[in-house]
Amino acid sequence: MRQGAARPSTGDGRRGVQSVATALDLLDCLAAERELGVAEIGRRLGIAKSSAHRLLSTLVAKGYVQQVPETRNYRLGLRLHELGALVASRNQLRDHALPLLEALRTQTGETAHLAVPEGAQMFYVERLESYQGLRFSSRVSRVRPIHLTSSGKAVAAFNQEVAEAAIAAGFVPRTPRSIKNEEQFLRVLADTRGRGYAYSIGEDEPGLASVAAPVLDRTGVARAAISVAGPATRISESQIGQVARRVKAAAIQLMSVEAAWWTGSGYR
Repeated sequence: MRQGAARPSTGDGRRGVQSVATALDLLDCLAAERELGVAEIGRRLGIAKSSAHRLLSTLVAKGYVQQVPETRNYRLGLRLHELGALVASRNQLRDHALPLLEALRTQTGETAHLAVPEGAQMFYVERLESYQGLRFSSRVSRVRPIHLTSSGKAVAAFNQEVAEAAIAAGFVPRTPRSIKNEEQFLRVLADTRGRGYAYSIGEDEPGLASVAAPVLDRTGVARAAISVAGPATRISESQIGQVARRVKAAAIQLMSVEAAWWTGSGYR
């Protein structure tokens, strides 16, 4: 450091780290909703409206957040989609899963997914849409709360850390069929462990059904999930068992792959 140059104070460093953490919390807030106003964002983050506005202005300038002209609210920006696509394109697990998802889509005629846990949410690394016209899953974000999805429940049932993250985040219902509390969540996870798969009917989106099986590492911990989703009229309760057999078979095939991700760490 050149003589006379000012050293950043420890307090400045702490404030900088806190600002980064708050910005990331803000992105998480927007990930959970289609859009939010600045006052509501400030309330959820526990910061002043002016502070929320400054953070939003910075994130908008960088492309991570967009302002909706009609409502003046904010939503996630396309830069995050670009980064997510980049992560997905470099994902070994995705590469191994892709032919299995293609086969599942052909066998069931429905949309096939590969998802991995991200904190209290599931990130959909890959989605192969159904060819059958109406595409329910295209209305569902690539990031969804664990308790609302079959993929989230399949992973949480076999991964204690993921289950605890979902419990800590709370259970905000999306429909009358959504899981609403910890007791119900734990009961569903126990049932999922007994069956070896999870399902969801109208819990995230009305009329949308899905079936998921966990992808376990060599220690028996779930690191991902494979799922099939479509209209509840085509994936009804009477058809879940048949779909589950195909989904579980695909997950077992993926677990049999000898690859770097399979060690139980660094699987992405």
